[in-house]
Amino acid sequence: MTRSLLDTVELDLGNLRVYIDVIDNSLSRRWLPALNQLIAGNYHLEKNYCWLGWADSARNGDYIIDQINHSIDAINRSGLDYTIDHHFTLESSRTESGDVNHEEFNLLHRWFEDLQGTASRPSPLYAQADPETRWHIRQLNLLCHEFESWQLSWRKKLTAPEWQRPSQLMCWLGAPRFALEEQDYDLFGIETINRELGGVYLGVNKAVGKHHWEVFCDEGRDSRISELTTTSMATQTLACGDFDIEWANNPGGAPWQVRRLAEFRKWLRANGFNPEDPRLTIGHPQVAQVDLLRSFGTDNYQQIWSLLAANLDVRGIKTSAAQAEYNYNWTDSNYKEQQIKCL
Repeated sequence: MTRSLLDTVELDLGNLRVYIDVIDNSLSRRWLPALNQLIAGNYHLEKNYCWLGWADSARNGDYIIDQINHSIDAINRSGLDYTIDHHFTLESSRTESGDVNHEEFNLLHRWFEDLQGTASRPSPLYAQADPETRWHIRQLNLLCHEFESWQLSWRKKLTAPEWQRPSQLMCWLGAPRFALEEQDYDLFGIETINRELGGVYLGVNKAVGKHHWEVFCDEGRDSRISELTTTSMATQTLACGDFDIEWANNPGGAPWQVRRLAEFRKWLRANGFNPEDPRLTIGHPQVAQVDLLRSFGTDNYQQIWSLLAANLDVRGIKTSAAQAEYNYNWTDSNYKEQQIKCL
């Protein structure tokens, strides 16, 4: 069946153009105007939190760990009545088998939650912090997720290359939010955890905290809500024009993923949740799909990854209603100052 389309979004990656067909559904009909607002308003695209899970990216494990320690040091020197007595290393951040050491990164996320609070209950510490310290507090969250994504792909590259998890997060600073409506919840669900190659999904949860799937993956199948390291497990009630592109293969048919989702359903029930309740906002509602053949001339994931890996920089974006250029990069010597100014 041919899908009804609302528009085509074009991404300029320098030597590559990626064409995205916007699907017509209840959520995309409000997401697309929100995206156009970000583009027309020339909001700042977060290029330091854009390409996650690319094993050979310049933003590798060593780089990310160094940035985490840098932000911790800046927070400790800020004068806030909060000290993080911890130093990360690449060795301490992963297990002998190459998995993420979730104990380390659950603590990192907990420190971020303590310092920033939630959307409904901001931390007094965040209110007291100066703009630069607020930037470093925010980095704790971004770098936490970035390292977890990188480490997973790094391990998969060595053990099961086809299951690396590269993705692209298009997030703009200060993006205006809109509330989810009743019909939008039907687009969520456990099966939408399995994302298609080239699938475009509603951006990350705009409430500060982790969602149920992240908590299950990070804290373990035997964890209980009352014992979590994280303090804010949140459903999604707000959205914006942000979006994620899945560049990994869909794991839905893999036996290990089928078992994992069955364990997740069991974990939800054990913690008092109904796995079939769409209001838990589990998963990733799809709003668009990359036209792989038009963009890359192939739907072969290896060729697509190779083309993308040589063009990991969004130079511009346009729709039928708006367009913008992004003539900056996370490698700029004053990139932190650019973001602080925007924040």
